Amino acid sequence: MRRTVFNEDHEAFRETIRAFIEAEVVPVYDDWCAAGQAPRDFYYKLAELGVFGIRVPEEFGGAGIDSHKFEAVMYEETARAGVSFGGSGVHVLLGLPYLQMLATEEQQKRYLPKFVSGEEMWALAMTEPGTGSDVAGMKTTAKLSADGTHYVLNGAKTFITGGVHADRVIVCARTSAPREDDRRFGISLFAVDTKSEGYSIGRKLDKLGLKVSDTAELAFVDVKVPVEDLLGEENKGFSYLGQNLPSERWGIAFGAYAQAKAAVRFAQQYVQERTVFGKTVASFQNTKFELAACQAEVDAAEAVADRALEALDAGELTAAEAASAKLFCTEVAHRVIDRCLQLHGGYGFMNEYPIARLYADNRVNRIYGGTSEVMKSIIAKSMGL
Repeated sequence: MRRTVFNEDHEAFRETIRAFIEAEVVPVYDDWCAAGQAPRDFYYKLAELGVFGIRVPEEFGGAGIDSHKFEAVMYEETARAGVSFGGSGVHVLLGLPYLQMLATEEQQKRYLPKFVSGEEMWALAMTEPGTGSDVAGMKTTAKLSADGTHYVLNGAKTFITGGVHADRVIVCARTSAPREDDRRFGISLFAVDTKSEGYSIGRKLDKLGLKVSDTAELAFVDVKVPVEDLLGEENKGFSYLGQNLPSERWGIAFGAYAQAKAAVRFAQQYVQERTVFGKTVASFQNTKFELAACQAEVDAAEAVADRALEALDAGELTAAEAASAKLFCTEVAHRVIDRCLQLHGGYGFMNEYPIARLYADNRVNRIYGGTSEVMKSIIAKSMGL
């Protein structure tokens, strides 16, 4: 089935990214896994390649292309190679939409050139210990100083992807108490400089998968945040978060589909090379049926992911559609990767095989960006249930 979502420019970019991965990532990827993160200077290489500036206006050093399709190509190519670009994904997928939507002209002039060059890596700090998906229950506070020049930030965040290397973090904090009729009221967003006094990185979290993605706990003790670093209006942060969740969930959906596609590729290669009982694993009917079933699921997930991508680029992706795409693609990836690992036999359990890392990396897709259960709730609500 011919795809129509990509054009010649995207395919040329694909060749560039594929060559870059082979030269700059594959040879050192095991070292990154052992270190638990990609090195900071790798992000400068990504910046040189232009990947941080694709959707940034030309006046700030970007390419000014209003499309997520180049990001989609990167999802497919990193999955195909069984690697990742570390915590840099959140820089573009999570950081940039808030700057595009909320930053004033003055803020864009300060933030975006460094965003594009990799000089300032961005992350998003929403989740807190004990609150999980209940964003409205956050306890981190930001109180305006008596002279009105800065906010004083106190609290803690956890599961912050890109949190170790981040130079700026978009921190969600309470500037007002929740209202009795609206507990979501009172949250504001701040572009916090990680070099600020009182800002500290706690543990670099030891995760099941995504080993090269630096994920951290953050703590704020009387951190002074200049009023010039407030993003958008005070107390409206929850609605801002909601507006950007569809693009985040599309990213998770597309990444999961790409992982499932890669898993079939890895399994197909393995079963054609591996012999048991004097013949290849691929020659057994069970193997053919398993891979055929997996391919059919991947085909369906690709169609869903592509449709969501087109809707996102058109500015028409709804919260329910994004939730549906994320639910479907992540559940497909879970099933497909598990079955493809099974076809590897005992070797599928060894980390030297990409299918093992893929299995561990994929598991979080049904949790972060909103759990599968939360996705079902969103979809059910859109159905009037």
